[in-house]
Amino acid sequence: MRAGHPPRAGLTNGVGSMSDTQAPAIELRGISKAFGPVQANKDISIRVMPGTIHGIIGENGAGKSTLMSILYGFYKADAGEIFIKGQKTEIPDSQAAIRAGIGMVFQHFKLVENFTVLENVVLGAEEGALLRPSLAKARKLLRELSEEYELNVAPDALIEDLSVGHQQRVEILKALYRKADILILDEPTGVLTPAEADHLFRILEGLKAEGKTIILITHKLREIMETTDTVSVMRRGEMTATVKTADTSPEQLAELMVGRKVLLRVDKTPAQPGAPILTVDDLRVVDDQGVERVKGISLQVRAGEVLGIAGVAGNGQSELLEVLGGMRPATGRVTVSGQQIDLTGKHSNGKTRRAQGIAHVPEDRQAEGLIMDYHAWENVAFGYHDDPAYNRGLLMDNRAVRADAEGKIARFDVRPADCWLAAKNFSGGNQQKIVLAREIERNPELLLVGQPTRGVDIGAIEFIHQQIIALRDAGKAILLVSVELEEILSLSDRVAVMFDGRIMGERPAAETNEKELGLLMAGITEPPTDKPLIQVVEENLAAAAEHS
Repeated sequence: MRAGHPPRAGLTNGVGSMSDTQAPAIELRGISKAFGPVQANKDISIRVMPGTIHGIIGENGAGKSTLMSILYGFYKADAGEIFIKGQKTEIPDSQAAIRAGIGMVFQHFKLVENFTVLENVVLGAEEGALLRPSLAKARKLLRELSEEYELNVAPDALIEDLSVGHQQRVEILKALYRKADILILDEPTGVLTPAEADHLFRILEGLKAEGKTIILITHKLREIMETTDTVSVMRRGEMTATVKTADTSPEQLAELMVGRKVLLRVDKTPAQPGAPILTVDDLRVVDDQGVERVKGISLQVRAGEVLGIAGVAGNGQSELLEVLGGMRPATGRVTVSGQQIDLTGKHSNGKTRRAQGIAHVPEDRQAEGLIMDYHAWENVAFGYHDDPAYNRGLLMDNRAVRADAEGKIARFDVRPADCWLAAKNFSGGNQQKIVLAREIERNPELLLVGQPTRGVDIGAIEFIHQQIIALRDAGKAILLVSVELEEILSLSDRVAVMFDGRIMGERPAAETNEKELGLLMAGITEPPTDKPLIQVVEENLAAAAEHS
């Protein structure tokens, strides 16, 4: 039970409400949608009761986004019916959805960055040819909505000057301004600090208390358990279960999502760290616009340990990985196993880094880790073309490359196990396995790994985590960058937090928690005593965004 929250008494049989006679806020009956041969949704029926927070979870490709896109008018269902508050409703486009009282907050916000908050809220909902009356009316309503739901945002602030958390509030205000009674939120905490996420969920509880209906799409089981009243699980385009959240557990939900039992925690023994493998001293990175992205950081990773780098995206973690992987120049000093590596970019690149015992799993597998139109066996060899095992005189031995790829594909359980399949035809999790197989099986002294499970199904997450820990236990050093705090804490032996290009602090993973790391992620080393914590978090994040 969530602390301070009212009990869920009165919910009924998995699609519950406070009254069995109450019409659902949303009811979908027999919804089906195919894209060519791919059946994205298959005969889906779901009831979402008014005044509840209803979670929808499922692996990537389960059909969640397609289903919500049908509800919001982006797609038209091949079959099925939509009922809003008991009335059959046609939703051919997003304007029809808005008229039906549905608002959607997308994972990637739909805001005009050089417009003000007020202008973004009014955009598309102007009344009459003259803009000034619409703005005056919106300003008054915006003030009322902000006060009522703790959505405090300065109406004249430019979107580009706001923190991500404030931008998300603008999206919610846009929906409320259009009189939405039903709000769909797609992965709303993906780029928020823990303090911002907590504030968002307080906002959602306030909306729920006012009778609004919330549909929450998230892959984070902890958020489902702490926030929702009811949860629906999708698998392979079908609805497998709808249950009261109070009557289930993360383990049961994971099994419903995957179809088998899943280990949700990382099973590992204490680290046995050895000699330093990676040493970074006073590293500085300036981007093409002359902005300093990494501001004199120093760190060390030892053999047999995982150092996790936590932080909100855009605080220098990506640039750190790119420098160490030979993709970007920098100043400072970096050594690997005592050997200094070139940071100028003149004499070093990814190829020379690999020769120095560094393997790199980049953050964006599709843009930097794979060539999507090439076969899996070709992708397994990329970057290692000079390997004698792959060459026969002046020519590559493609038969040897394919044999090696088939072994890696089998050992890393890539599905389907077809080395002739193009990378673009694998799921995100299996694409990531191809990259991991290529890099980990080279037995590197240092593994750089960015966002190892981004967009990866929960079953594949378990496997990927096991491979990283196995490499650690083999005495290798691992530098891990992830925006998922739960992942950082599970995999890491030590955690360093980056904010605005600097290391804010370092902690043993066993001696810290999400709250402490979340403060460091917002640039706060000591909790404030003179003003609300969320205010300080947002001020720090906004200031960092403005400087960059």
